[in-house]
Amino acid sequence: MDGEELTEQETALYDRQIRVWGADAQRRLSKAHILVSGIKGVVAEFCKNIVLAGVGSLTLVDDRVVTEEALHANFLITPDDVSSGKTLAELCCDSLKDFNPMVRVSAEKGDLSSFDVDFYSKFDVVVVCCSSLSTKKLINDKCRKLSKRVAFYTVDCKDSCGEIFVDLQLHRYSKKKLEETVDCELKYPSFKEAISVPWKTLPRRASKVFFAMRVLERFEEAEGRKCGEISIGDLPGVKKLKKELCESQSLNESHIPDSLLERLVANGREFPPVSAIVGGILGQEVIKAISGKGDPMKNFFFFDAMDGKGVIEDISNPA
Repeated sequence: MDGEELTEQETALYDRQIRVWGADAQRRLSKAHILVSGIKGVVAEFCKNIVLAGVGSLTLVDDRVVTEEALHANFLITPDDVSSGKTLAELCCDSLKDFNPMVRVSAEKGDLSSFDVDFYSKFDVVVVCCSSLSTKKLINDKCRKLSKRVAFYTVDCKDSCGEIFVDLQLHRYSKKKLEETVDCELKYPSFKEAISVPWKTLPRRASKVFFAMRVLERFEEAEGRKCGEISIGDLPGVKKLKKELCESQSLNESHIPDSLLERLVANGREFPPVSAIVGGILGQEVIKAISGKGDPMKNFFFFDAMDGKGVIEDISNPA
């Protein structure tokens, strides 16, 4: 990968980026293959950013048809697309090709969880959105079974909150420290391992969004719902589950305010400015992982527009 030179066309198109992160990083990007499943507004922002950055290829998976709600935050589709008969992946694929003709963008049909392990070996990065708790665990596990390292991310935005999870397995990278370049190494837990960390062992100031997202995941799983299939009518059940989880985890219920749960349940749609922020950060993190340059986040990122804060939390079992 590293030995292949950039073409004259690539060098000219990505000249400004090469000045920022160097030709070696751009070479790595131009050879990277990325798989994205579940195209919400936050994923549309992410896809736009990495296509403009010049990744080798982007494969989209989302067989849902376009709805009026999807138009709310996804700038890759238009009102005319509602009656097109095409899937979200097909429509977003057409739009993304216009951003950068040098990037190969394609749509893949099928259920993400039904693809075998070999399917994931074609990619360097897998990004999952709009998926159930069990699907996220399953796909992360398939990525980890491969002989090559595949970076795994989950991302979601609900109302004014957003979450990113990162699993880079064993990640080696370099960063500048004063006048020298330092080689670094980070070991990441899987998604299943991270969410299994006992809540009572987490710092008292751990993000409330982390706990709220876990309650919603567990509620959807228990009720047999698809991701995002929760409405305000479910709030009593969500609160009941929160109480049960806090008791079993020896966590004070104040760590998951009812007002936060109500916000996420009642207004489950994305807030476009939040999607833009979280999608932009996800793009930066994927570029760091591919290029091997700069400190990557480990292993959760949370954003809540109500306080305007974005926080990184390392939620891992102590070694």
